[in-house]
Amino acid sequence: AFQENEIRLLTAEIECLKNSGCLGVSPSLEGLRDENAKLKYRLNFLRKSLQEERSKPGRNMININSCLQEIFGAAIQAAYPELENPPLVVTPSQQPKFGDYQCNSAMGITQILLKTKEQKVSPREIAEKITKHIPANECIEKVEIAGPGFINVHLRRDFVSKQLSSLLVNGVQPPAIGKRKKVVVDFSSPNIAKEMHVGHLRSTIIGESMCRLFEFAGYDVLRLNHLGDWGTQFGMLIAHLQDKFPDYLTVSPPIGDLQAFYKESKRRFDTEEEFKKRAYQCVVLLQSKTPDFIKAWELICDVSRKEFQKIYNCLDITLTERGESFYHEMMKDIVKEFEDKGFVQVDDGRKIVFVPGFPVPLTIMKSDGGYTYDTSDLAALKHRLCEEKADIIIYVVDSGQSGHLQTVFAAGQMIGWYDPKVTRVAHAAFGVVLGEDKKKFKTRSGDTVRLIDLLEEGLKRAMDKLKDKERDKVLTTEELKAAQTSVAFGCIKYADLSHNRLNDYVFSFDKMLDDRGNTAAYLLYAFTRIRAIARLANIDEQMLRKAAREEVLILDHEKEWKLGKCILRFPEILQKILEDLLLHTLCDYLYELATTFTEFYDNCYCVEKDRQSGQIVKVNMWRLLLCEATATVMAKGFDILGIKPVQRM
Repeated sequence: AFQENEIRLLTAEIECLKNSGCLGVSPSLEGLRDENAKLKYRLNFLRKSLQEERSKPGRNMININSCLQEIFGAAIQAAYPELENPPLVVTPSQQPKFGDYQCNSAMGITQILLKTKEQKVSPREIAEKITKHIPANECIEKVEIAGPGFINVHLRRDFVSKQLSSLLVNGVQPPAIGKRKKVVVDFSSPNIAKEMHVGHLRSTIIGESMCRLFEFAGYDVLRLNHLGDWGTQFGMLIAHLQDKFPDYLTVSPPIGDLQAFYKESKRRFDTEEEFKKRAYQCVVLLQSKTPDFIKAWELICDVSRKEFQKIYNCLDITLTERGESFYHEMMKDIVKEFEDKGFVQVDDGRKIVFVPGFPVPLTIMKSDGGYTYDTSDLAALKHRLCEEKADIIIYVVDSGQSGHLQTVFAAGQMIGWYDPKVTRVAHAAFGVVLGEDKKKFKTRSGDTVRLIDLLEEGLKRAMDKLKDKERDKVLTTEELKAAQTSVAFGCIKYADLSHNRLNDYVFSFDKMLDDRGNTAAYLLYAFTRIRAIARLANIDEQMLRKAAREEVLILDHEKEWKLGKCILRFPEILQKILEDLLLHTLCDYLYELATTFTEFYDNCYCVEKDRQSGQIVKVNMWRLLLCEATATVMAKGFDILGIKPVQRM
């Protein structure tokens, strides 16, 4: 309605200028022509904005930061139409005295005017000019210019209240993203015949959360597990299988410990020359698809899959398996394509490809005619681009692979598979997991920590912690078990996700199970407390839903206002992560939301009781709705992080 009214007024103003014969008549009327250009720009902005708003599904949550960027973008263009791509900086204010948001573009525009036009204009003067051109909108109450040229923005309380009511009625909905895109996420990717260790933890947890975020935002997501299920190591495994279980074709071999089986075959490969020769023959027979050898390979893969699935079940991970073997038949075509386009050089029998800007070439065929990881990674990239038609491809792989992946991506661009301006191919790199001694996380004997052992230790410690808090005395057996798994796996995931993935992080059960500070234990407990408030006031879900439709959320108290604004920042947090893929931002936000809620709860009575009898005398329903909105957003945040909260803890 605001936008439609503004369009009518602006159209009338332009018509008035036309009718008075003032447009394009003489050079002396330059100012009026400028005014007309500004009016037309504002009119086009409002029409476009209104059209976009109408095309959005009504249930999408509004990203307030994006709205303000649109508003200030229009104001800056109207104030300085001659500037191309002027800086647009809108951020939440850090202190209430500086309003709710700040536009800090004036300083940047000052520098541009000085450099490009040699005009010396103070940032404050620029800020004043910008504020005069702010188009009509429904979210800004007032703006103030502070200091050298910061524009402090105060939001309208009725606007914030309305958005909170919409959240309560419609649930937490994603911000509008425009066209639905196809996203491929490559994560976890353990090797067959080797156990998953702590190094696989980060890729698995980070990749799962990224998928959940893109799915919530409305993208079509394909979760790929690029298993190491092909290669020369299968020769020694099959040869060892034939010796140890000669009747493997008719009786399923009882391989209990595949890791020990792998180590035995590797020891024989390194020490027995005859075995080594047989292993190489097995590789040739496997790659030529000899049925008995394919059967042996499938048996070994199946044993590994069952072990991997135990971990995926614990951590609630969903994946589509597409290992290196999937791309094997495509590799000869990859080599031919690079040869046909003249990119291949021969070096000591190897076929290599140099990519401009990268010192190490890709080896796409070995001197013996075999393929390499480079070949399979190129085949996988092409398949995801050309067959899956992915708009976004994300590789959740450790930082040590950065050079290799960037070379593969650049080779894909060089040969014409994709344009980085159209298709996003990104390496979501991560650091290593360290022990409390700040060295690579190992067992006391120096071995790599098995992931299944880590998860079992987490369960044990979570139960110990719950019993220390005497939860076993107040929870049923089922509730205690649910709390144990929620805390154990939630804490392991959160400890990883709450750190910037680019950095190494120290794995400490003591810290992650601490119920103080920015931990899953604290947030899960805070969530159960919030959920209990309405229950203890005898307000059920049906009553809350009815109140959400009928009650106006009063935000008069400063803590109500602070909490309401914090809740509504959720869409802008998600938008930022969709862009930079840094999930710790969501963890930081959830912790801020929980602490902001605590401030609110300590200062604003939700349920008032008689001090003598303890009877409820008054329920402040709008405050219970703020509790509900907080819990709803926290629940969605937990879901994206792969954490399962419980109702009682």
